[in-house]
Amino acid sequence: MPGLFERTPDGGAALTLDPVEISILRSLSVQLLELVGPGTEPSDDPFAELFAEGPSAPPSDPVLRRLFPDAYGGPGDRETQELKEAAAEFRRYTENDLRAKKREDALAVVHALDALPTASDGSGRLHVQGPAAQTWLRTLNDLRLALSTRLDITAEDDTDALYRLPDSDPRKPMVMAYLWLGGLQETLVETLLP
Repeated sequence: MPGLFERTPDGGAALTLDPVEISILRSLSVQLLELVGPGTEPSDDPFAELFAEGPSAPPSDPVLRRLFPDAYGGPGDRETQELKEAAAEFRRYTENDLRAKKREDALAVVHALDALPTASDGSGRLHVQGPAAQTWLRTLNDLRLALSTRLDITAEDDTDALYRLPDSDPRKPMVMAYLWLGGLQETLVETLLP
């Protein structure tokens, strides 16, 4: 099946992408970079960076709330002032680092796609292993979370209904990307299992 990861003899994973697939993955990764934000300017003082405080309130964008959920409480939990304060405190000291890691991962995916040696038909063969494979897994997961939030997928039934969308539905391309990313993520996990 084209466009899915396969195990390689060296324990890594390989994927052949056509020009459209490269373009989609690159575009989605760049959009993720833009959504997560540009980050902060590096400081000359590494200790100041280490103890820099981040935001304490959850992001207003639903995708960012999904990518950076509150650490305390969850669906069905009664939201108490104590939980709100604990979540705000945790977010203040972790969100900047989480954002930086997501930016680093998405940028690595973009760079890998840009560096792909391409065949005469424009296709490219990607090979990942070790830390690079983990980077790809994290970015594929973030992309799927972003798309599932935009598609309002909250339960398995929601996904089933999306399969039946007519081709004329404007969500259809996003649904196809979501399903394809799921296949990429699943096959990458399978190739990396011992």
